[in-house]
Amino acid sequence: MTGQAAEFESLLREALRPVDPPADLAERLEETLAGLTELAADELEGWELSAMRDPRNWGRPLAAAMVGAGAGTALVLLRARRRAQRRRSRPGSLLELAERTARDAADEARRLWAPAQRAR
Repeated sequence: MTGQAAEFESLLREALRPVDPPADLAERLEETLAGLTELAADELEGWELSAMRDPRNWGRPLAAAMVGAGAGTALVLLRARRRAQRRRSRPGSLLELAERTARDAADEARRLWAPAQRAR
């Protein structure tokens, strides 16, 4: 039985071994989220308010708004996290790190919001 236990343990170690993500995963994720945000904004721009009077027409704009909001939020958080990771090596207090991270998130949100506002 000890042979089976050792074999089971080695199988578990092999299965639970940490796997490093691909090097370009963050870049691909950022590109995908940016694309989803742009597609959702384009979809919402195409809808006219007069068509929104009928509730049957609410599905696509509602889905586009949800996808755009989710992808935009994830994009802001991803970019702010990347900046925060670069700054962690700098000495400073935890409060300063939190303030910088919040500032970065607000800056990213403004950057994403500005092109949408100019398009209107």
